[in-house]
Amino acid sequence: MGRERGRHGDPGSPARCRCQGRTKRGGRKRGLLNPKDEALGRSRGGFSTKIHLACDGKGRPLSVVLSAGQRHSSTQLEELLDAVRVPRPEHSPGRPRKRPGHLLADRGYSFESSRRVLRRRSISHTIPEREDHKERRAGRPGRRAGFDREAYRRRNVVERCVNRLKQWRAIATRYEKRALNYRAMVVNSFADDVAALMSRQTRPRLRCGA
Repeated sequence: MGRERGRHGDPGSPARCRCQGRTKRGGRKRGLLNPKDEALGRSRGGFSTKIHLACDGKGRPLSVVLSAGQRHSSTQLEELLDAVRVPRPEHSPGRPRKRPGHLLADRGYSFESSRRVLRRRSISHTIPEREDHKERRAGRPGRRAGFDREAYRRRNVVERCVNRLKQWRAIATRYEKRALNYRAMVVNSFADDVAALMSRQTRPRLRCGA
């Protein structure tokens, strides 16, 4: 009978030894680095992903950011603005435009941290004030935050943009494990809008939503 290897303290097969050596070294896998949470988290609706979206005045998307379902919208504002990149018309010099002419956002962006980011970037904005913020500010001196009701009515464009996303079953109900793949599906669903955006020549008015 042949002598078995790897029994009673004898060294195992060469292939097995190599695998054990790689495991002990603890080197990371090659390839793209994916976020640990994969933009998945627990919210009131259960295990979910939140899509933060910015679009122009015609409902064409400008940037998309994913986060875990429990993350607040205001925490992703700066990253959402950094992702905006509107190319210049063909044969026109200059870098892509990244600062919108005006921003319309809902009460989720009414926090002072969000308004501070917009003021630092010199972006004019129309954001309604939350009721608890009004009560907190009532006993303090200072100028009240401005709010243009007529301009805010045009924010429905981003809601319609999100409704177009919900027509895709694989986006309305996430099946992708990797956040990178899921975001690619969101971007591909807006392929026609992005193509139309390339020929846009006016400065965009930004809407934000989640």
